[in-house]
Amino acid sequence: MTPAIEAAKAAGVAVTPHEYAHDPNQRNYGLEAAEALGLEPGRVFKTLLVAVNGDKRRLAVAVVPVSGQLDMKAMAKACRAKKVEMADPALAERATGYVVGGISPLGQKRPLPTIVDFSARLFDTVFVSGGRRGLDIEIAPGDLIRLCDASSAPIGK
Repeated sequence: MTPAIEAAKAAGVAVTPHEYAHDPNQRNYGLEAAEALGLEPGRVFKTLLVAVNGDKRRLAVAVVPVSGQLDMKAMAKACRAKKVEMADPALAERATGYVVGGISPLGQKRPLPTIVDFSARLFDTVFVSGGRRGLDIEIAPGDLIRLCDASSAPIGK
């Protein structure tokens, strides 16, 4: 059981784990999950970390559909910052306790400001990383937002 699943369980939130065979040569983890699970890519969300205003110690989490990209200007606006940039992968791993490709918005080592793309609300359930490569969890968007103490904004493009 991963910290993501444990965090959901501890909060009394039902999540459904979905495992798939991860290809170690694959680097587009989100699209791999969508394809392996037979899902519409807009319903599968990736977890990205950004450095706020160039401060590598001030990180925020963006949860966006794997079918698109993170809109950096929209993310900066949602963070009430002038700019954001992608966080260094090693720093993202240290801050969350997860490896790249398996970073879940749930159960991170320390709580970080989190923004979930507004499109998540279009679905009854969405899929996010379960805390390791080859594992996604299905969760209601409202539960995801609540458990992450997140806000929702149009940050995907």
